[in-house]
Amino acid sequence: MRGYIKRVAAVAVQLCVLIFLAVAHLPAQTGRGFHDLRFQEVRGEDLEVKIAVFGPGDELYFWWGHMALIIDNKRTGYSRSYDWGIFSFNVDQFFANFAMGRLWYESGSSSAQNVISNYMRSNRDITVFTLDLSPERREEIYRLAEESTLYENRYYLYHHFYDNCVTRILNIIDQITDGQFTEHFKNEPGRFTLRQHVRRHTWRSPFFNWILNFWMGQKIDVPISVWDEMFLPSEVARHIVDFSYIDTEGVSRNLVSDVEEVYRSYGRPAVLEVPRKQWPRELTFSLFLSLFLGFLFYVQKKSPAAGQVLLGICHTVLGFVFGTAGLVLLFMSLFTEHDYTFNNINLFFCNPLLLAAVPLGLRYASADNYNKRLFAETSLRLIWLFTVLGVFVSMLVKLSPRFWQDNLPDQMLILPVALILSLEPASLRRLIKRIFWRWS
Repeated sequence: MRGYIKRVAAVAVQLCVLIFLAVAHLPAQTGRGFHDLRFQEVRGEDLEVKIAVFGPGDELYFWWGHMALIIDNKRTGYSRSYDWGIFSFNVDQFFANFAMGRLWYESGSSSAQNVISNYMRSNRDITVFTLDLSPERREEIYRLAEESTLYENRYYLYHHFYDNCVTRILNIIDQITDGQFTEHFKNEPGRFTLRQHVRRHTWRSPFFNWILNFWMGQKIDVPISVWDEMFLPSEVARHIVDFSYIDTEGVSRNLVSDVEEVYRSYGRPAVLEVPRKQWPRELTFSLFLSLFLGFLFYVQKKSPAAGQVLLGICHTVLGFVFGTAGLVLLFMSLFTEHDYTFNNINLFFCNPLLLAAVPLGLRYASADNYNKRLFAETSLRLIWLFTVLGVFVSMLVKLSPRFWQDNLPDQMLILPVALILSLEPASLRRLIKRIFWRWS
């Protein structure tokens, strides 16, 4: 049993690394930059500063897009792209650090022409915003970007929502506008919560939409400002055009002087403009699954051997899926620095206890008579009954605003399934009669 638990724990950690990579790279890009010397001697009059917003890509961790700072030198004709979303799988202990929530990223620079060409080949939207800045500010933003790529400055602890490739650029903009950028957007209420923004981007993939939101807790369900929403490149593109600031001479300037749509992707599904309610889809899927389980109970009544095997396999599969998801969540909540998974009430009903259904389901399927499968059947029904009770407990604690979590989809996904596996009428009556017969 101990070896089984170790294997399950190993699988859980790998699942955490491979699937949760989706959120860990909000937004991020692979690769390494280089420090070019063609910009060492510059004048603000020669520079043009731009922000490039790139749309979603095919890979899971590119679904949220990307953003880079571009500085053109009109005197030399050279254009450089500054990127704060560089990571490499080849770094020592990358996966171990990732699993523990210590995400080391770095900044770098490369040819802007090459960057634009690469994104066009990847069929990703490209929009470039030219900034209206004085020569002194343009030179200052260049110096800040260059300093960030120095070896002693380039590495930083990445956070999915609060410190990523987008927020690093916004911090530079805020500095060269003397704090006006932050002041303006931090006082403006956001459209959605962080979770709703995540769902806008994951909706078209039902499994990842569920599992990523299942793992994230109460922290991403609180009201946020527009500044907080701009962890996403698309939200920066939405708001930056309308922002104006007062320059050092007391003149009001629009931050963006020109918008150029460099490339538009083709055949790529658009990100949802408004998040859709997820719970109806989860409930519908769960009800269909429950009907299938009810059919298996009927099959067991007509053909006991076949129904028993099929039901045992279902117990095993469902216990493994939900139990592994709960084990990963417990690990991230207690032993890592993935702070957005903390205080997650999904653990009330979806936790490692469900992994016990794996061996019990196999025993149930392989039992050659009812007496041998009695223990497995009783234990399985108790496990699923505790799951049902956990769902109702998680509903009750949400009555307090302190414990509010937008997890109705998770509750609706597991509740019908757990109910039918724990309270199937005919089998439950047989089980009760059998237990009382043994006692008497």
